[in-house]
Amino acid sequence: MHPSVILLVLAITMWLSGHWGSASVVEDFNNVEKCKDSLYMGTPPRGFRDVTLKKICQRYADKPRYVTLYDPHNRIPVYSAYTFKKTEGDRRVDYPWMYEPQLAELDGNGNMLPFPTGYLHMKFEDSQAVLDDYSDVVLYERGHLNPDQHQSDPHDRAATYTLTNVVPEIREFNIGPWRQHEERIRVRLNNYCRGTAFIVTGVYTTGNTIRRNNQDRVGIPEEVWSAYCCTDYDRNAPHEVRGRFPTQAALAKNAKEGNTVQELTLLELESYLTDRLNVDKNFQLFYDNCNSPSPLPPYLHRTN
Repeated sequence: MHPSVILLVLAITMWLSGHWGSASVVEDFNNVEKCKDSLYMGTPPRGFRDVTLKKICQRYADKPRYVTLYDPHNRIPVYSAYTFKKTEGDRRVDYPWMYEPQLAELDGNGNMLPFPTGYLHMKFEDSQAVLDDYSDVVLYERGHLNPDQHQSDPHDRAATYTLTNVVPEIREFNIGPWRQHEERIRVRLNNYCRGTAFIVTGVYTTGNTIRRNNQDRVGIPEEVWSAYCCTDYDRNAPHEVRGRFPTQAALAKNAKEGNTVQELTLLELESYLTDRLNVDKNFQLFYDNCNSPSPLPPYLHRTN
């Protein structure tokens, strides 16, 4: 083969590996087909200033399922954003726990993978949490940000069982107030959201960590927060419910006591988080704060 042809083949191979091989950890959620479908108006939360955070297009069985902004230093997600699927709310526990190879290397097909039964190379352990980080911890459980009971498709549910989608949650909080909140939102969106509901769930940390082998391994959230956006909802819903659309937010302490989930407006949550997260003044969880364009033509808008 002519040397120039060989160089051309090498160049194409490198280009493909850079564009296809890194399908999971991405520069921009909008650059990967179907990845942005998890985001309202195809737009991720904006205003995060930490350039070391990793954007993960959570890919399972060759299909993007949801997105996660991941903190490789604390080895936990900052948030996961997903679309809610109507479901009966049953909880599955027979899916294998997975990790994200793309946080450590750019080869492969971009899918999350089950943890191997044997040795896992140290480069993966350096880039993310592993099962050993949670194995001897009594106080904490693996708390999903995108919970399986908010998904209906078996593949979508399986994809929630990656450690890049979970944070250490105090057991009493995880199985108590936060699980009750997830169920409350599931029922509300099942019954009154007519279109697609977009959810963003994340955490705020203050430096506490799970330690293993005398090393800080996994950041422990101080608080967990969440918000949904559903612009197509039942206008005939009870008044109390109508007031919780098109958006509603929630905030709770990740603690044994004083962990009641507080429901608040989206703007109240954004204001609260702006003072705590590493974000700029343009911080926003949903595009235009989930204010959908009016279905009425301009000449029919009320002016008084």
